[in-house]
Amino acid sequence: MSKPVLVAVSNTISFVNPKAPVFPRLALGKQWNEITVTWTSGYSISEAVPFVEWGKFGGAPAQTPAGTLTFSQNSMCGAPARTVGWRDPGFIHTSFLHGLWPNQMYYYKVGHQLSNGTIVWGKPYSFKAPPFPGQESLQRVVIFGDMGKAERDGSNEYSNNQPGSLNTTDTLIKDLDNIDVVFHIGDITYANGYLSQWDQFTAQIEPIASHVPYMLASGNHERDWPDSGSYYDVKDSGGECGVLAETMFYVPAENRANYWYTIDYGMFRFCIGDTEHDWTEGSEQYKFLEECFATVDRKHQPWLIFAAHRVLGYSSSSGYVAKGLTGEPNGRESLQPLWQKYRVDLTFFGHEHMYERTCPVYENQCVNTNKTQYSGTMNGTIHAVVGGGGKSLDDFSTLVPSWSLYRDVDFGFVKLTAFNHSSLLFEYKKSRDGQAYDTFTITREYKDVLACVIDSCPPKTLSS
Repeated sequence: MSKPVLVAVSNTISFVNPKAPVFPRLALGKQWNEITVTWTSGYSISEAVPFVEWGKFGGAPAQTPAGTLTFSQNSMCGAPARTVGWRDPGFIHTSFLHGLWPNQMYYYKVGHQLSNGTIVWGKPYSFKAPPFPGQESLQRVVIFGDMGKAERDGSNEYSNNQPGSLNTTDTLIKDLDNIDVVFHIGDITYANGYLSQWDQFTAQIEPIASHVPYMLASGNHERDWPDSGSYYDVKDSGGECGVLAETMFYVPAENRANYWYTIDYGMFRFCIGDTEHDWTEGSEQYKFLEECFATVDRKHQPWLIFAAHRVLGYSSSSGYVAKGLTGEPNGRESLQPLWQKYRVDLTFFGHEHMYERTCPVYENQCVNTNKTQYSGTMNGTIHAVVGGGGKSLDDFSTLVPSWSLYRDVDFGFVKLTAFNHSSLLFEYKKSRDGQAYDTFTITREYKDVLACVIDSCPPKTLSS
């Protein structure tokens, strides 16, 4: 890099249509029978009308219009996003496909109808509709954080420190027929204010996001900027202050500036938190999370999951331990009573670039001695740090807490498989080969979810 040498010059190349629609990304909607399709193009609504043509295989196609958003340089909070990193994003279109039949396969393609009637089409794709909440069917979910993007030709670029991102992407693509939903829980692109890298990222994940819902949580590299309302007064977003994440991808939040939301997917309920906004007791987000935990019908949706970016649970990373911590200050203190009261099964966090899994734990103590097979009442929540999506790896402390059952400094992700209402498989897989290196199962009945555990039982009366 210090003494570059010209090696060769290619022929002149150009786009056939620089405005063509590209990089469709699916997301779950606010209704269980809804999928959203978001994509990027160079067409404003004054030039062309965006829409999605879709239908069940073997059936007649329908056409659903799309809304269009964009943003300006003045929307950025600071440099480099507002200066040398700025690049016009084009236009972001989102269409809502309603009335889907559970678990049915659908085809779709995006299009833009020009004023002369000509239609500019994107490529054809397909997806499987979500199951009805509580429906018993095979349901498979992948969760990881901190992936980013990389150049396939090995060339260098700004923020070129996500060496595992292509392995993670490619391993998921190979197993895509066995994945139903992906959750990428923060630190999405590491664009850090260089906006063109969002297009690079959406191009990289296109084979995944165009086929299965690709759900996000907000991380420090998407949101944080001083005096912008973020919980942390740092410049990790490079001036993006959440605008890119909130616009480039759809999430079913009531206000996408507050990146917390609920997902009901078959036998799962996911409560997605936003660690870059206040989560402490009494906050707006705390009230949302308690409602999300409290309103799930565990008879039909037994698997209750919490996920967010920074570690609000348990971590023995050297970054935390060096500060005398095992997670974000006030994180566990605020939310652990809710996890315990509502018997949250699993929590997932990123931010620390590694993998770690705890025992079922409450107040720093293992409350279940099993390690690979849990049956009946678990008594506490299992926490997992899954920040090995692709960013350069971090280290663990030399101290191994009693609650830490498995630690690994490598690139990987977790896959959850719900076979039915009583059986869940957890697998930590490495990106290099897609093989499982840490696994456990949970087997239980509804009465086990209802059973009292420490600090979870409502008051009783001795009256008959």
